[in-house]
Amino acid sequence: MSGTRSLPVPDGLDGMRLDQAVSRLFGLSRTAAATLVEAGDALVDGIPRPKSDKVAAGSWLEVTLPAPITAPVLVAQPVHGMTVIFSDDDIVVVDKPVGVAAHPSPGWTGPTVLSGLAAMGHNVATSGAAERQGIVHRLDVGTTGLMVVAKSEIAYTALKRAFKEREVEKRYHAVVQGHLDPLRGTIDAPIDRHPTADWKFAVMSDGKPSVTHYDTLEAFRSASLVDVRLETGRTHQIRVHFSAMRHPCAGDITYGADPTLAARLKLNRQWLHAKELAFAHPRTYDEVRFVSEYPDDLKIALDVLQDVG
Repeated sequence: MSGTRSLPVPDGLDGMRLDQAVSRLFGLSRTAAATLVEAGDALVDGIPRPKSDKVAAGSWLEVTLPAPITAPVLVAQPVHGMTVIFSDDDIVVVDKPVGVAAHPSPGWTGPTVLSGLAAMGHNVATSGAAERQGIVHRLDVGTTGLMVVAKSEIAYTALKRAFKEREVEKRYHAVVQGHLDPLRGTIDAPIDRHPTADWKFAVMSDGKPSVTHYDTLEAFRSASLVDVRLETGRTHQIRVHFSAMRHPCAGDITYGADPTLAARLKLNRQWLHAKELAFAHPRTYDEVRFVSEYPDDLKIALDVLQDVG
């Protein structure tokens, strides 16, 4: 469904944010709607408006919709270094290596968790968009550690709800630059897309609520190892929150990390690892808990810090 569409804002959307209204009216994801609005392709009474502007019932909305993007095809492809921690009829928990995306997406030609599972013979739930079937949460390409994928429809529904209701315990370990003050605390700052860089996110006053709890485990001369518990699960949340505090993850050049320190630690990506994952099993309701060890590149960086600080 591409081309230009014009219609009055319905009464039921009165007072809604422009990007939310566009999302509702045209069946777009919130991200796609926001991108469209930011590109100036949504006019209210003939004038481009910011995505956070509220629309009024009866205002004339003119939207230029993009041509549909063909969904990437899932191809079974072995993923070097990806291991299955646990599997039954409902879920499969994997330890994701660096350089692997959760699922296929436009522009990504590298390995994915779903392609690796397919190569291992694991069938996943058919719920969700075609290229994201079974996916109930994601890790960045450059973040390693634990991911759970739904294999049954029961598991998909239960886990999606559990993540949405913040009933899943997600613990990460990160090495951040400098020393946090206080050593233990909570970062409560809304996150949205970066206003000028499409591939980044940022703390924004009109963003989605985002809460990160942290506790310093070990302090070195130039960095700190922290335990992080996510209350919400926004894209790049840990990276954005610590960058906003002027303590970016070591190696995370995208979010302001010192390239000299990254080189000294031999890091080619952010020092961030999904260390622990716990939730109620979707069929038995018993708590299941999984732990992942650091991969070699993060161990090497930590060894350097422990030796010289």
